[in-house]
Amino acid sequence: MTTPGLAPTAAVRDRVHGLAPEELPAYLYDLTALRTHVAEVRAALPERVELYYAAKANPEPEILGALRPYVDGYEVSSGGELAHTGKAVPGAPLAFGGPGKTPAEVAQALECGVQRFHVESVYEIHMLANLAARLAPERRIAVLARFNLPVDDGSLDGSSLAMGGRPTPFGLDPDQAAEVVALLTDGTYPRLELRGIHAHLASGLEAPEQLGVAEAIVTWAAALATRHRIPLSEVTIGGGMAVDYAAPERRFDWAAYGAGLDRLAAAHPGLTLRIEPGRALTAYCGWYATEVLDVKHSHGEEFAVVRGGTHHLRTPATKGHDQPCTVLPSDAPWPHPWPRSVAQGDRVTVTGQLCTPKDVLARAVPAPGLRAGDRVVFGVAGAYAWNISHHDFLMHPHPGFHFLGAAEPGAAEEAGGAAPQRGPAEARGRRGGVRAVQHAARAHDGGDDRLRRL
Repeated sequence: MTTPGLAPTAAVRDRVHGLAPEELPAYLYDLTALRTHVAEVRAALPERVELYYAAKANPEPEILGALRPYVDGYEVSSGGELAHTGKAVPGAPLAFGGPGKTPAEVAQALECGVQRFHVESVYEIHMLANLAARLAPERRIAVLARFNLPVDDGSLDGSSLAMGGRPTPFGLDPDQAAEVVALLTDGTYPRLELRGIHAHLASGLEAPEQLGVAEAIVTWAAALATRHRIPLSEVTIGGGMAVDYAAPERRFDWAAYGAGLDRLAAAHPGLTLRIEPGRALTAYCGWYATEVLDVKHSHGEEFAVVRGGTHHLRTPATKGHDQPCTVLPSDAPWPHPWPRSVAQGDRVTVTGQLCTPKDVLARAVPAPGLRAGDRVVFGVAGAYAWNISHHDFLMHPHPGFHFLGAAEPGAAEEAGGAAPQRGPAEARGRRGGVRAVQHAARAHDGGDDRLRRL
């Protein structure tokens, strides 16, 4: 059984078949597929639209490095993301956003030379100005004021996650605009430069709704500049491009979106637009592979219990969907002296090892004849998956991580790091905030595969 449009790539399928049971569960990322997808996204966008990757979606260093040749920079939302991304892609432009920035994080960002600060409140402006005067007195700090703007045309109605257009902890209210403009332009804080406006209002929007939101943001920003007679050179219109887990063969229409942004940019010739997608760039390059441990019957239904579960792949529990998946039957002989459990019906619900009925990965999966020992590969697992999961609940082992196609000529150099090398595993131990990590580079499908097991 394969969810339509979501069969694992050949590299992923081959690697899953080659893994021993004790090497599962595992995350597998096809970096070649990622590069191809992001190159297509980049080609669909007009020249005056900058593409920043929201690192929160998937901050794996190999993912960040693979994206570097195609993106203009990275959006980070904490001091941890700032340090991590700066190390993974040294020298790449960074924009620092998110609510609740601490003074220590702002100081860290100033000392690291962050190029853009998205300020979320008047308090943040005061804090940033004070710290900039002490820590970076020799330069002006580029600021984009984030506003929580209303959108009246219904563009946010279909959003799966709204951060704007309603009461939220994100951004400034529009009625604070005059105060913000004054603070940033009247000489009160000479080290700060109001470079533009930022607004990320919602996630899960299709191209027509995204364009409606973008036009509303840019129109509001242009009116603000005219009203206060100030120059604004940049507007960040956020991310939130739709990823449909129920119909993963349907993809966001980047061509239509790019054409609409081209028209919007042409109407505002002095303005640089910036987008900050995360999920829509990396979701489709990741898979979570596991093994069926048991198939059992309960009150007229069948359940396949697999290694791992939602403590590794939190996405379906968080978003309330069934994670798309593919069953890969095992050709290996059954290795145990006890009978092999087998599904009797056509559909099974796939659950994990946790002691909670909420540990459900997918319901009513068409899988006639599913057996213990077969593999199940969950797709659309390249974003907001492992990194948002409660890894240590019940203290089950962490999954392995495989980065397929990790080497591409010139890519690592552009990312500012060394290309993956074949050789012995490099281990670094972490415990209690530090994790045990192994790296091994392997030849695979003509490229390199970097394996990490946590």
